[in-house]
Amino acid sequence: MNLAWTLRRLLPALLVLHVSAAHAAEDTIKVGILHSQSGTMAISESVLKDTVLMLIADQNRKGGLLGRKLEPVIVDPASDWGAFTDKAYELLAKEKVAVVFGCWTSSSRKAVVPVFERFNGLLFYPVQYEGEESSRNVFYTGAAPNQQAIPAVRYLMSKEGGEIRRWVLLGTDYVYPRTTNRILSAYLANEGVAAENITTIYTPFGHSDWREIVARIKAFGSEGKRTAVISTINGDANTHFYREFKAQQVNANTLPVMALSVGEREMRDIGVSGLAGQLAAWNYFQSVSSSENDTFVKMWADFNGQRDKTTNDPMEATFIGFRMWAQAVTQAGTTDVNAVRQAMYGQRVKAPSGFEVVMNTNHHLSKPAMIGRLNSAGTFDVVWRSINPIKASVWSRYIPESARLTADWTFPWVCGGCAEPTFKEW
Repeated sequence: MNLAWTLRRLLPALLVLHVSAAHAAEDTIKVGILHSQSGTMAISESVLKDTVLMLIADQNRKGGLLGRKLEPVIVDPASDWGAFTDKAYELLAKEKVAVVFGCWTSSSRKAVVPVFERFNGLLFYPVQYEGEESSRNVFYTGAAPNQQAIPAVRYLMSKEGGEIRRWVLLGTDYVYPRTTNRILSAYLANEGVAAENITTIYTPFGHSDWREIVARIKAFGSEGKRTAVISTINGDANTHFYREFKAQQVNANTLPVMALSVGEREMRDIGVSGLAGQLAAWNYFQSVSSSENDTFVKMWADFNGQRDKTTNDPMEATFIGFRMWAQAVTQAGTTDVNAVRQAMYGQRVKAPSGFEVVMNTNHHLSKPAMIGRLNSAGTFDVVWRSINPIKASVWSRYIPESARLTADWTFPWVCGGCAEPTFKEW
């Protein structure tokens, strides 16, 4: 029995084993989940991991995608921006996931974008942010400033919103609050607000001692003009901030807070006693009346055995991104990132907000803006909403160097920040 004869006999079996192994490797579609389950941001992010798990389970009950089940791959970057980079690398380079749903803070997003661009990965980012960015490898399903921060200030300046004339821009010390407040300061100046009627305060992540800062805010608001706080505080520092606000007997009638990063879930953990009337600006609230929202809230409650019935805006943004990705994969007939990216443009979803939202070629959604007022039950009553969805302005016209820029990933622009068309072959 010579070697050639032996190889001829074994070759068919070896080919079968090779094909079987290849099929086993392709048996599932891996979906990465990149949200903090510990650290200061866990108060906000941990539920988004469960939201993605809910959506994966729902999709698998429908048969998965392309005849394959979805497999979640969960990592915990633990509110550490450097760890976000490492975990993104793990998901893309080692786990070979088809898509990632993740990040909350802009610091975490900016930490991972270079990794997604290097490996041509696909990130769905579900949180409101400062704009001034459009990556070929990121779809932004949260709000840009013109879909949240600017409408919030306009509302407060109106008669309905209290005719506010003095402003405390209060935030956590990182890129999102700083850039958003730069845009808001420029907008307020454009509306004729004098510099002395704007004060800006920043605190570290996890800040817990708010006594002096709340006292400063009270003093600033006692100088004869109606004053409001625009809050871009993130994470568990909100718990301490609102509790100190109550302790110093500040309420929404004397000094309203318009939160851009706090929703129903955070308020549930903080406790609403003494906070009724405070405000938040989002693109969705749990109290929205629509058949799509009824289905969404029930889906969430059923998923966790009725233990939790509270939804919020980033959960809805995750829902929108996941649905659009699944539609794009089905349309493209593949999970290949380049094909899915092209199929994402123009995807539409009837969202829990009650509006049909669409993905534009700037990788951002057209979506509604809403203002909610906290009630004694811990939910927000919608007191204002835009008539139609608002298309995201990625680059703010209130920042001179940004006003001339365009984000558009279709020929001939193919650029996230161009002043002139850019012809580029990928």
